[in-house]
Parts: sequence; C-alpha cells; structure tokens
Amino acid sequence: MEKKKLVLIGNGMAGIRTIEEILKLLPDQFDITVFGKEPYPNYNRIQLSKVLQGDTEIKDITLNEWEWYEENDIRLYPGETVTKIDKDNQVVFTDKGKETPYDYLIIATGSNPFMLPLPGADKEGVTAFRDIEDCEKMITASKNYKRAAVIGGGLLGLEAARGLLNLGMEVDVIHLSDYLMERQLDRSAGELLQKELEAQGMNFLLEKQTAEILGKDRVTGLRFNDGGKIPADLVVMAVGIKPNIQLAQESGLDINRGIVVNDHMETNIPNIYAVGECAEHNGMVYGLVAPLYEQGQALAKHICGMNHQGYKGSVLSTQLKVSGVSVFSTGLINETDQTKSIKVFDEWRNTYKKILVQNDKLAGAVLFGDTKEGTKLLSLIKKGANVEEYLESTQSQDNDESIVVSMTDDEVICGCNGVTKGTIINAIKTQGLTSVEEVKGCTNASRSCGTCKSLVSDLLTHTLGDEYEANEKETVCSCTDLSRDEVIAEIKEKHLTHTREVMNVLGWKTEEGCSKCKPALNYYLGMVYPKEHEDERESRFVNERLHANIQKDGTYSVVPRMYGGVTNAEDLRTIADVAEKYNVGMIKLTGGQRIDLLGVKKEDLPNVWKDLGMPSGYAYGKTLRTVKTCVGSEFCRFGTQDSTGMGIKLEKKFEGLNTPHKVKMGVSACPRNCAEGGIKDVGVIGLDGVWEVYVGGNGGTDLRKADLLVKVKTEEEVLEYTAAFLQYYRENARYLERTSHFVDRVGLEPIQEIVQNNEMRKELSKRMDEALSVYKEPWNEVLESETILRDLYEKVNAK
Repeated sequence: MEKKKLVLIGNGMAGIRTIEEILKLLPDQFDITVFGKEPYPNYNRIQLSKVLQGDTEIKDITLNEWEWYEENDIRLYPGETVTKIDKDNQVVFTDKGKETPYDYLIIATGSNPFMLPLPGADKEGVTAFRDIEDCEKMITASKNYKRAAVIGGGLLGLEAARGLLNLGMEVDVIHLSDYLMERQLDRSAGELLQKELEAQGMNFLLEKQTAEILGKDRVTGLRFNDGGKIPADLVVMAVGIKPNIQLAQESGLDINRGIVVNDHMETNIPNIYAVGECAEHNGMVYGLVAPLYEQGQALAKHICGMNHQGYKGSVLSTQLKVSGVSVFSTGLINETDQTKSIKVFDEWRNTYKKILVQNDKLAGAVLFGDTKEGTKLLSLIKKGANVEEYLESTQSQDNDESIVVSMTDDEVICGCNGVTKGTIINAIKTQGLTSVEEVKGCTNASRSCGTCKSLVSDLLTHTLGDEYEANEKETVCSCTDLSRDEVIAEIKEKHLTHTREVMNVLGWKTEEGCSKCKPALNYYLGMVYPKEHEDERESRFVNERLHANIQKDGTYSVVPRMYGGVTNAEDLRTIADVAEKYNVGMIKLTGGQRIDLLGVKKEDLPNVWKDLGMPSGYAYGKTLRTVKTCVGSEFCRFGTQDSTGMGIKLEKKFEGLNTPHKVKMGVSACPRNCAEGGIKDVGVIGLDGVWEVYVGGNGGTDLRKADLLVKVKTEEEVLEYTAAFLQYYRENARYLERTSHFVDRVGLEPIQEIVQNNEMRKELSKRMDEALSVYKEPWNEVLESETILRDLYEKVNAK
C-alpha cells in the first residue's frame, strides 16, 4: 500500500511530538517530510535558559538527534522555510524552490517574540530571547560588553537576566507592573521572588515604561517615559510572544489570534491541521508545553483514524525554577469575592503556599520555595476535588514520606507530558525499568522541563524498594542498564568487535540501538581494538559521515587541514579555484587558523574534496581539530621556542585520532601565550630552555583554565607526555566528555601520577602509537574515498 504523504511545517516541540505519537500508532503508514527554519534538529526550547546560564550545552537540550530522523525515514530540511501553501493541489513551496506534495499537512510554526515598536529597536545589540541564535548573540555580547537591560519581568525575562549575570554582565530588569511574574504569581510570591533575585545581583526597575532605545548604531542605553535613563550595551526584549500565523493567513485559513482549529486540530481547509503555539482552540492560544503535547496526542490519533474525543482544552500550570528558586502556580492565583484561601508562610525556610478554594473545591494554588505539592495540587484542581480531600491527604502523609505515596494512580506526575503515576508504575513493573533515564525513555516522564525527575525517582524507590538506588549509575543510554565501564569490560572479556554484536550479546533493549549509544559503541570498540575493529560509518554522527558541518541554510562548511595554521601559495590558489568553481558563499579564517569554505551544496561535497586534494581538517569530528600556533622564535622577538614547528609536529602526530570529544591544542613560544593554550584541551608554552604542557582547558561557554600537567625540556618529551595524557583520556573518559570535564571529574593529581610514571607513560604511549597506526592515511582522505562518499550522498539524498 502506498504511504500517505505527511508534511510538517515546523521542527519544534509540538510538531515533532505529534510525529512521535503518529510513529507509535502507525509507524509504517506515512511518508514524512519536515521543514524547519532553524538549522538544528528538534530541541527543548524550555532549556534554552540553561544554555545561556552555562549549565548545559546545545547538544544536551536536543530532543531528537539527526539520526532519529534517519532511523524513522523522515526527510528533514533544516534551515528551509515554507513560503506558500497551494491548498487546491495540496503542495507546499519553500524559499529554496522546493515543491512538496502532501496528503496531510500539519502547521506547527510556533510563535515569534513580541518586539516592542520602540524608537531604536533596530539598533545593534537589541535582541529577543527565543531561540539558539538569540542565545549566541547574548553570549557573544557578554564577551565585549558589561551592562545589560532586560525589558520584561516575566518568566522569560528573569531567565535571561540570570543567564546574563552568569556571563559576567551587570543586569537591570525593567518591568511595567509593580511586582514580578504577575501572570503566574500573586503579589506575596512575586515580592519574595524579587527579594531573592536581588540577593543574586539583579537590579529591578518596576513600574517603568521604556520610551526609547538610545545610541547611534549600537545601543548605549534606555530612556523611560518618566524621563529617567540608564546605560546599556545589550537590550533583551522578553515581553511576550505572538502566534506565527503569517503563512496560514496568506493561505486562506481562518485566523483570529491564532490559526482557528476544532477539537481534532483541523483548520477550515481539508487535510490541513495546526498544533502548538500557532493554534487557537476555543478562543485559547497556549504557550506552555503541556497543552501543546496534549494537542499533539489528539491530532496523532485523529490522523491515524483512532476513535478519540479530541482535545478539550487544558488547565494551565507553571512549575519550574526561576534562577534557582522553585515556583508553582495553577488555576486562580488571586483572591476574589467568591474565594477563600489557605495560606502558609515560613519565613525561616523562605517558603510560601496559598491555595484558593471556590464553592468548597480547589480552584488554584501558588507555591514559592517548596513546590513538591505542585503536581498533586494540579491533579486535584483538574478533577475538581473538594478541599477536604486535599486536607485529609496532607494530614495522613508522613513528613518523611514522599508525596507520590499518597497520590492515586490517575494523578499526573509529569505535567508537561501528561504521564500519570499509574502509567509509570505499570511501565516499571512490566518493562523492568530501574532508572529515571529508562522511565524517561519509555514514558516521556521528565523529558521536557525536568522538574518531576525527583518524583519519578521517588516512584522508583516506592515501587522497587532496595532494588533501586537513588544515586543511580550513569548508563550508556536508555537502551541498556550497563555503564560505560561495564560495557568496555564486557567488550574486552567477550572480545566483541561490532556494535550489533555488543547489542545482541549484552542484551540491548532496542534491536537497532539509538543515536546516543551507536556512536559511543563504535568509539569504544575502536579504542579497545584499534586494528581489529573496522570503523562503522553508519554508527557515526551525520556531520562525520558527510565530512562537513551543516549550516543554518542547509548548505555545508568545508575546512581543509592546515598543519599548525601554516599554508602555502599553491594550496591558497587551489582553495581560491575551488571556491570560485563551486560558488562558495563565504571564505572565512577560523579561530583555529584555517580557511573555512561556507555555503557548499551537499551534492557538490565529493567534488569539492576531490578538487581540493587536501586532507580534511576534521572540523566536524570527535578527534584532533586544530593546533593553533604563534609565529615563534623564528620571527617573533619575544619567542623562546619554535612554537610553529612544535605545533606542526603535534598536529601531524595526532591527526585522525579518534577521541571521546573534539580536541583542540595551542602552542605558544613565550608566556604571552598568543595561541591561547591556557584554554585548550592541550596547551604548550615555550619558555627559555623548557616547555610547559597544560591540559583540560576549555574556551567555550563552560570556560575552564587549563592545568599545568608537566614541565619538560625537549620536543620529544612534549609529544610523549601529550600522547600519554590523550591515551589516558581516550581510555577513561565517557563518550562526548570534553577533557575539561574529564580532568574535573578524575582530578589532576591522579592523572599526573599516571603520566609522570615512566613505565605507565611508556605503556600509554605504546597504545597510542598502535591507535595512530590505523590513521597513517586517514580514512576520510577524500582522494581515496570518493566512491564511498558518493554512494553515501546518493543514499542520503534518496531518503
């Protein structure tokens, strides 16, 4: 039977959750195409504040990796925007000239940030806080400027302010109301929150209305309606969002505030649906994740032909941490003439609870500081519980007992994903789940905002008793109960040499594995058996397989190798000829002293590499990327060592080495450290008659200064100690763990004891040489692998 063509416009949380639900119900019935305007796979927008605050990285908030789309035969077009819908012929058109027919079309275009139409709003340094690009703008600004102004004292504004504080900026928060988060909190909770955030370093300007953004080309400050002014180098507007409905409006769909839909998320046009923040149901447009997921589930069942009552609307709730402070609210938050309240304020613990009762039923709640009751209250309010039911449950609960014990099976544990206590307990018992990660993978509980993770852990304890350890070990992924060390031990003991063999022998829960464990297993096998294990291309990340980094517009970035940042006239002519022949969009010098060709089309990649005739610089790889060097003693009047020569030796020795994560090096010829070795994975600094070797540095968002590993006298010793450190890192780090995190976790002194021991260092160096012997002619040398590459591209394009 021919598959129905399903097209999704929007690669966000609501749209992709709908696709996930469809795949659960009818995995083989639809030919699925997804268009996303951002150049990323589906990610968790709720966690963007953690990226800005430096608590996590972009990869950690990705919900579905590139491999997920491949595994489910989904064609994803990142960085491509649908510009027109031909509803009569059922075809969509994109800004890149693509025409895609559909049988079913889902519009999930989300929202756009509301930008106040202020004079000066178009100046450089004014941004919203809505997506990854906004995060990157703010992080970049923090490196060069010191004063930030955030317009908006709601949830988003406070999260942005906390992130900017973490980035070292001074932050003013401007808010129109006289207390914070007035839509989610009552005055008491809002004032408690303000006091807590002021202690963290935020400055608040309440009851202020911005009249103008000052500055010539770049923002220099704000002027208010009352005539007051403040200086500012960065302005973040966080005043709300509005549904992205332009495409729907131009296509003749019914529009009000959002795209008008019925209970089955159908628009007024046959076979066109809308879901998420762009949809309006019964006069409501929802901006929180739980209602959007409920809509996705209803839509999936309808498209799959299941009998379902449809989406009936949602009871809104907010449960999260604002700058480390827990808050919760649901239902009514302010008293009326028809309500009575239960209030508890503990000044010592700085906690506050208010529960509103209307007609003897729970009608709303506000919690500050201690929100563990939030999930239970939400469930009781949803079902219209009598206040006595709540009071009885709190009196019967032991103070040391988790709240999950007294919850009924139909009460919701994970509000974002609508997962009940009964569903989780059933999954634990029937699926043999023993960790929070496994529960998340099986039921989606704790997958979104993560605030219910402790409740899931409590349920595991309640269900499994002593069998469950709250401080559970970190497994490779949810496909297995085994940790990284246990997997490697089994690989060695049973002499396993292929990822599928590992999965079969070690009892993987999913036959094909997942995008997290496949590349990890491929790396571990290559690390244990460098000569026996044949690298499995299909297990590598997409960028590594394509030998290029995908860019925002769907084109690719190509970076040829330049040892130590040194090139010659012949290579420069070749690069220029290739750039001209293939109409490269931009030629840019990178921070790693190489040339980046940006804007290469996917179909041109094999011929670009062939015409270059140069090895890849591995700008996409989990391997040695660059060795940055200064000009050294040959030219610089301050130089004491040949840093350029040392850098070239390091790069040539470790070229093509597989490592748990990317590795960057820097070599400087004097303490001025022009090559920035102090923030590299390996940094080498030349002094008069001695070399200093530093390790574990990181110049990214998670900034870490490198530690001094050793001082040596000769270049040979630099190579030997570097080899020993990198091999110890290769053998003991978790996959995708940077050297900075590895050194923090293991400790510098144990590493020094190992690499400074002559016998151990020689053993590590020997194993390093064995690993490097496989890469004398790197596997991605395109002159030797053009046929393999072309076959791969044809396969990818066919999908």
